[in-house]
Amino acid sequence: MARKPKKQHNPFIRFTSIALQMGLTIWLGSVLGNWLDNIYGNSNQFYFKIITLIAVFIAMYSVIKQVVKITNDQNSKNE
Repeated sequence: MARKPKKQHNPFIRFTSIALQMGLTIWLGSVLGNWLDNIYGNSNQFYFKIITLIAVFIAMYSVIKQVVKITNDQNSKNE
């Protein structure tokens, strides 16, 4: 019994979802940082800056992992 290959999504849709995920991650990080600054009364927005920066690094890490996975899937499909 032969296995059917997985149906690959359109790369445009995959990259669009990656961009939306990245934007959402950074936005949620900034909202969390702003909320913490309001709770603890930081006027210099310490938590906002730090947590937003951490969210950017997390988003970039996620994008790199997903792009490498897409590239590997495309290379294995072409072989």
